[in-house]
Amino acid sequence: MLYVDVILPVPLDGLFTYSVPAEWEGRVQPFVRVVVPFGITKTHIALVVRVHRDAPDSDIKIKPIISVLDASPVLLPQQYKLWQWISNYYMCPLGDVLVAALPQGMKKTDSYRPKMETYIRIGENCRNERSIHNALDMLCRSPKQLEVFTTYLKLSGLDSLQFTVHSSQSTVKEVTREELINASHATTPIVKALVDKGFLMLYDKEVGRLNTEGEPHPERIKPLSEAQQKAFEQLSLSTVNGKPSTVNGLSLLHGVTSSGKTEIYIHLIQEAIDRGEQVMYLLPEIALTVQMTQRLQHVFGNRLGIYHSKYSDAERVEIWQKQLSSEPYDVILGARSAVFLPYQRLGLVIIDEEHETSFKQQDPAPRYHARSVAMMMAQWAKARVVLGTATPSAESYYNAMQGKYRLVELKQRYKDLQLPKITVVNTKDLYRRKIMRGILSPQLEQAIREALGRGEQAIVFQNRRGFSLIVECHQCGWSPRCPHCDVALTHHKTTNTLTCHYCGYTMRMPQACPECGNADLCNRGAGTEKVEDIIAATFPNARVARMDLDTTRTRNAYERIIAEFSSGKTNLLIGTQMVTKGLDFDNVSVVGILSADTMLNQPDFRAYEHAFMMMTQVAGRAGRKGRRGQVILQTSRPDLPVISHIVNNNFEAFFRSLMKERKAFRYPPFARLIYIYLKHKDESLVNSAAIELGSRLRQSFADRVLGPDKPSVSRIKSLYIRKLVLKLETNLSISATRAAIRQAVAAMMQDARYKSLLVYYDVDPV
Repeated sequence: MLYVDVILPVPLDGLFTYSVPAEWEGRVQPFVRVVVPFGITKTHIALVVRVHRDAPDSDIKIKPIISVLDASPVLLPQQYKLWQWISNYYMCPLGDVLVAALPQGMKKTDSYRPKMETYIRIGENCRNERSIHNALDMLCRSPKQLEVFTTYLKLSGLDSLQFTVHSSQSTVKEVTREELINASHATTPIVKALVDKGFLMLYDKEVGRLNTEGEPHPERIKPLSEAQQKAFEQLSLSTVNGKPSTVNGLSLLHGVTSSGKTEIYIHLIQEAIDRGEQVMYLLPEIALTVQMTQRLQHVFGNRLGIYHSKYSDAERVEIWQKQLSSEPYDVILGARSAVFLPYQRLGLVIIDEEHETSFKQQDPAPRYHARSVAMMMAQWAKARVVLGTATPSAESYYNAMQGKYRLVELKQRYKDLQLPKITVVNTKDLYRRKIMRGILSPQLEQAIREALGRGEQAIVFQNRRGFSLIVECHQCGWSPRCPHCDVALTHHKTTNTLTCHYCGYTMRMPQACPECGNADLCNRGAGTEKVEDIIAATFPNARVARMDLDTTRTRNAYERIIAEFSSGKTNLLIGTQMVTKGLDFDNVSVVGILSADTMLNQPDFRAYEHAFMMMTQVAGRAGRKGRRGQVILQTSRPDLPVISHIVNNNFEAFFRSLMKERKAFRYPPFARLIYIYLKHKDESLVNSAAIELGSRLRQSFADRVLGPDKPSVSRIKSLYIRKLVLKLETNLSISATRAAIRQAVAAMMQDARYKSLLVYYDVDPV
């Protein structure tokens, strides 16, 4: 009997074994999808990873597979190796990896359908020159049909081929029915009449959803400046004894904002293509792919593929299939999910804005970091890795300082443009002296007004979306909270709703306080929606746009907002951290950071690091072309050292102070962190489970275990949460550590009370 071991798309550990009926034995092979029964009534699409004849334990009832879906593998062996690594390193079941990796259309039997289009060709009654002339004569009495027929002859090229249809079939251009109808201004019934007479024929053809237009134009690659050329040569592949000269093939490109890192990437990509290699180019945000797509398509044309979550599922399936074909894309530009695509000859990995936390998947599992996954892929493929950023993550810069990565620096902006002037505004002092009452300081208001008056653009950064962060009754102090999560509801004025940003719970904004009936409900705190209202009222002639999660829920929304701002249709952009990430706008001269405090006051050991990165990055949007830009940074704590580091663009000084603090308190990069979360609807049960697990973990890890504690948000979706932290030396065995953790959890789960307890892990949290 033939058996298969499969991965099921369920959060359960291990592989599952099924038998193979004789009718499917000839088709089953590793890495094809099969339909299998699961439980009493369910079926799943599973992925075969092993075919064998090892009979399982006789006490186990083995069910047969139902069908085989693929004629050839849909996964490469190196991809499965990567799945196994992700499952092991990030401590999650293989089923979770499968769910994250495969496009949705490949996990359901009826989700993906090829796109079909109807084409036109010459009919059976018009197979030679004489018969076509006869058809033209017959159609003289039907002028509309005659127009459609002659239009087809022109579009197909048959009118210039002297009707040698059989001898010149390959030179006849294919014409779609839609194209013919549009060109002849006809209707479908007229085309049908020609088909009925045998003059034309219809046929359906599978067409891809992917853009295949645009030949590559390497001649459009811009020459590099002297500084860029030097950096390129350091990053470029030169060999010593047949091996890449870069340290472990890993390089960190630390270039200030607008130093021209993208042009260096383009040169590196062309170099890789010339060697017959594939390139994976990762960006942290979908918004960035909009601008980057245009720049890369201009050079690489149809060699470029785009892959991210805003693409339709059918498009993602087709990109996956193309990457498995004999003609895959040479370059893939995408967000973090692009690491899961098949790469047959990976030679270069570019991770732009490598510091961004968006590269880390938070929920659901696998909670992987795309940077780490991509680097592991590159290691196995012996490919080069270039990490690029103006504000390196602490871990990456530390690795460069330790010699694990080659450090390549660009300290001057392209064409020697000056970095923006950063002015710090003490909002605490302005409020005290009653000079500032709202969210805009006089300095910021004046700077924006002058920029708009000169025909320039401005960006206002507020890292909170919604209208107000808290709604409160003036009389009794009532404030609406989510019934399912331990958070206040955020007011969204556009929809007049109160929304939980954790579980999505929504309720209508009440007209009066439900506790005391008072109609005086006040809004505290300002999200981007409220900022938009204030900006519009302050600058009535400004053309204002907002870019946050609420305004960019569709794929086209990103493109529209960025295109309108780039073209000058809008001239004042308000946004969350989306606007900090590598966007390039020529005419922006002023950037306003409304509240540095909201970033600096986060209960997270990385708060200052993230704040430094975000504020430095958003400041870099100013003055990228032409005159020097201006940044107004509003804070109530201007004396903090991190503020002076931002003002002086002194990353090295900031890094030194950060490392001193991290080393003293044993935080990354001097330690490895693993967060263990426990969830349950019963608070007392999750409390006792967390205490017990902490006790068991201390038997192996002693004082390396911290907690259990309540997270800052200790209840989400009606589940209470407790958190344990493991601070581990970097030289500890990773496999032994994970084994000890799993053993402690398994021992605790022997208690029947914890049967429905949810335990999950966040390895290397950001």
